[in-house]
Amino acid sequence: MMEWLTDHRLAGIAIGICTFLIIGLFHPVVVKAEYYWGTRCWWLFLLLGLAGIALSLWVRDILLSSLAGVFAFSSFWTIKEIFEQEERVRKGWFPKNPHRKYKF
Repeated sequence: MMEWLTDHRLAGIAIGICTFLIIGLFHPVVVKAEYYWGTRCWWLFLLLGLAGIALSLWVRDILLSSLAGVFAFSSFWTIKEIFEQEERVRKGWFPKNPHRKYKF
């Protein structure tokens, strides 16, 4: 697959599209994760990020390695966003989960 993408000079575009989709996927994940679990789930994204780095180092295919790296660092970024999402909920920009107790 990567050879075909490289031969047709589409590798960069494919990586860019997939990066866009991975980052776009993480936005609703942040909202839902904070709604159901609060900031307690940050460690899950840390583990996902570490697994993504390991996968990126292990895979030989440049496309898959790149996407694993994008996934890893998007997971790390999500840790920060989970805590910022809690602040957005506190400000009333997003709904509170009525079945969960909040610190504020």
